[in-house]
Amino acid sequence: MSLQAEVTPSRPLVLDDEQITQFTELGFLVLPGFLPEDLVSRVIPEVDRWVDDGLRAASIAAAVDPQTHGVPKVLEVDLPAHGELLTHGPLLTALGQLLGPRFVFHHMHSDRHASDLPGKAWHHDYEQRRQAARTYGMIHALHYLDGFGEDMAGLAVLPRSHREVAEKTAYVHHGSDPLPGEVYLESVPRGTTVLAHSALFHARRAKPDQPGRARYFVDASYCETGVLWPPVKPYWRHLLARARALGLDRGEWPELFSDSHFSEYEKA
Repeated sequence: MSLQAEVTPSRPLVLDDEQITQFTELGFLVLPGFLPEDLVSRVIPEVDRWVDDGLRAASIAAAVDPQTHGVPKVLEVDLPAHGELLTHGPLLTALGQLLGPRFVFHHMHSDRHASDLPGKAWHHDYEQRRQAARTYGMIHALHYLDGFGEDMAGLAVLPRSHREVAEKTAYVHHGSDPLPGEVYLESVPRGTTVLAHSALFHARRAKPDQPGRARYFVDASYCETGVLWPPVKPYWRHLLARARALGLDRGEWPELFSDSHFSEYEKA
């Protein structure tokens, strides 16, 4: 993974050397309260709309059965605050420090996790049709808009597992049970972002017996350029075109929504 940074007077560095080293060695970096309150307060009601108005369900249906449902009428990038979150200046600068100055947006998910939602088993999210190498960097930015605490599901990560070339489901037989050497994040403040190498094994560990608040969660992934990445949504070209039409890159990140860095979609 490249550790270059494009330094300009208008783009000061966000991460220090210690944080970059931690990410490189462990595969993740926790940035408590990274997102500004103004942005968080605008994204949260958009997540409610995304879930309550059936927009999330429509996006899933379009991904599962594109022949029937076509392209969703509303995409995550159409929600103004989501688009702003996707291209939040300090976030992109931090990604540039970790991935190098040329990287591309891959996909975005937005959800409101109910307090009784089951956990999610150990997995990673590095996109290769056949897991064979970790030459190029891919990062998931996990945004916990309202944070999470002891009455909510926590995040377990397995440090250094991003160096292991393995299928996404290699540890799924463990469910979300604790693994030796894991780091368990049980509480993070509002506006926290976790940067995770996409090959890092992680799990959502539910607490079904403890009533709690819903967990507002948005994740977005970004890939180092130089190789063709497999898309995960059949309407990926429309997603990138919509982002370009909205001018989300603000003219500062010309590769961010380019479709030249992707292979053709194949259903998993």
